[in-house]
Amino acid sequence: MAVEFNDSNFEQLVKKSDKTVLVDFWAEWCGPCRMVGPIVEELAKEYEGKAVVGKVNVDHNPNISMEFGIRNIPTILFFKNGQIVDKQVGAVPKAQLAAKLQSHL
Repeated sequence: MAVEFNDSNFEQLVKKSDKTVLVDFWAEWCGPCRMVGPIVEELAKEYEGKAVVGKVNVDHNPNISMEFGIRNIPTILFFKNGQIVDKQVGAVPKAQLAAKLQSHL
């Protein structure tokens, strides 16, 4: 299951993680986000133990969204050693997200 990142756990779970981290920035009212959501859940199961996969609700966690300049959702950021190493804006097929995640493991 995808991790719910928030203002209080983001530092520990994303920035200090020793694994590659996929972060899906989303909101409940966003149609394309609802298309990407199940894909993120599938990736969380498939990459369990190899990568951390989670989500940030932009409405509930505005500080994280502002820190990374999130203007469009869904936006997916890929972190490695606390740094952004890749980015995907908009809804894309699962294979595309999986390929990006795999390339950073």
